[in-house]
Amino acid sequence: MPRHATPSVKLTYDDLVNLPDDGKRHEIIDGEHYVTPSPNTKHQAIVGNLLVSMEVHARREALGRVFVAPFDVFFSNINVVEPDLLYIARDRFDVLTAAHVRGAPDLAVEILSPSTRRTDEITKRKLYERFGVAEYWVVDPELDTVKIYRRRGASFERVAELTAEAADVLTTPLLPGWSMPLGEVFDSPV
Repeated sequence: MPRHATPSVKLTYDDLVNLPDDGKRHEIIDGEHYVTPSPNTKHQAIVGNLLVSMEVHARREALGRVFVAPFDVFFSNINVVEPDLLYIARDRFDVLTAAHVRGAPDLAVEILSPSTRRTDEITKRKLYERFGVAEYWVVDPELDTVKIYRRRGASFERVAELTAEAADVLTTPLLPGWSMPLGEVFDSPV
């Protein structure tokens, strides 16, 4: 008698919200559970540097809002992630709910760590591309670089790889008039 493979169990958003609060980041991508430990000091400094600079500009210019993890982005019942930072343009506030973002943010930002490098660079990039995120930044605190992916039609194109060593300046058409030197992005007490 032939054996049939047991279908794999896919986690859903309901499973995710019922997980115990253990201080770690829990996400599901295509029903698979991803767990990330708490970030380190440099990671948090980078998030804070970007958040303050971008949010001040976005509010002053009435462009939109910047949010920081933990904050769920619900793409589908089996695809819920928490980008380190995300931006929603004012004309797209309809994706904001009281609980989370329901749909694609305009910008998703992930700061790499050794345990998330592959997930952020490949799995999440493909997820953000698939669900219509306009721009994706992969920030590497080890190399002090930022890779920028921007939507061109149905897919992402890597439009830049900026480095602090070259004194590059981070900009985006999503936040007209905003810029931040990479030296400031990567400024950390350790």
